[in-house]
Amino acid sequence: MRTLKLVPIFLLLILSSCSSVTVYSDYDKNVDFAPYKTYAFFKPGIDKVEISDLDKRRILHAIDAQMQAKGFTKSENPDLLVNIFTKSREQVDVNQFNAGWGYGWGWGWNPYMMYGGQTTVSTSTQGTLFIDFIDAKKKEMIWQGEGIGTLTKNVDKKDEKIAEFVSKILAQYPPVKK
Repeated sequence: MRTLKLVPIFLLLILSSCSSVTVYSDYDKNVDFAPYKTYAFFKPGIDKVEISDLDKRRILHAIDAQMQAKGFTKSENPDLLVNIFTKSREQVDVNQFNAGWGYGWGWGWNPYMMYGGQTTVSTSTQGTLFIDFIDAKKKEMIWQGEGIGTLTKNVDKKDEKIAEFVSKILAQYPPVKK
């Protein structure tokens, strides 16, 4: 019976470890985040981001949706300015699998190994999205969220992937003070 109680916890751990986006956040510990209720995008910063305009719009739409879900209102005279920054790098994975015949573990040459060896090489693009919240009056960054994960070139999955990045990053805002 005790084992049955542990099964849901085990499944939850497995599902949470399968997340494809890792997030981090940092913030100014001297800031009270409660008064911030309105936001606008920081156009000069967003214009400098070196990604396609289509992906930029996807990110901004996802941020809009998350901010509105948190109760924020877009404004011409905002409390917060929202800026984004992106980085990407190619990741190359080399996997070598030798399924040779023979016996025992250890060092030495195995004449049968040459028949069962297999090497696979795969590449993927690792992307990082930064979302910065800047106090509009003081012009100081007060919070930064970062999401790291594998990007997709599949147009049908881009909206979903970007929404996942943004929702997981903004789930960390406002920070929980300890």
